[in-house]
Amino acid sequence: MAIEVGAAAPDFTLKDNHGRTVRLSDLRAPGEARNVVLVFYPFAFTGVCTGELSALRDRLSAFVNDDTQLLAVSNDSIHTLRVFGEQEGLEYPLLSDFWPHGEVSRAYGVFDEEKGCAVRGTFLVDKAGVVRWRVVNDLPDARDPDEYLKALAAL
Repeated sequence: MAIEVGAAAPDFTLKDNHGRTVRLSDLRAPGEARNVVLVFYPFAFTGVCTGELSALRDRLSAFVNDDTQLLAVSNDSIHTLRVFGEQEGLEYPLLSDFWPHGEVSRAYGVFDEEKGCAVRGTFLVDKAGVVRWRVVNDLPDARDPDEYLKALAAL
């Protein structure tokens, strides 16, 4: 079961596609606080995932700015994510929830134990670290970035 709206977002520390450490709690620092669009996706290089992440890339200024940070999380290794990000021109953090495998995906309630990957879960975390909106889709069902924008506008 995915984490509920109104709950504190589980903090995490993951490596991005360039090997940099990303901590969710760092995005709540005084004077630096930003809303976070946290997008879990199954795997790099798959059709639906590539389409979803490319749609976010094409509207990047709406999702990465002084008020908002986009973070995309999969269960791929950082090496896979580096190549994927370069190939697709994804210039936002692609975070690796590879090891311990799926630990963050499980914390958010979006890890599919049978398939060994995250389902399509998106969480909007406000500047105080509270989940304000979510959508969780099955593996084959793409999400609509317009819905993310509506949720951000409502904050």
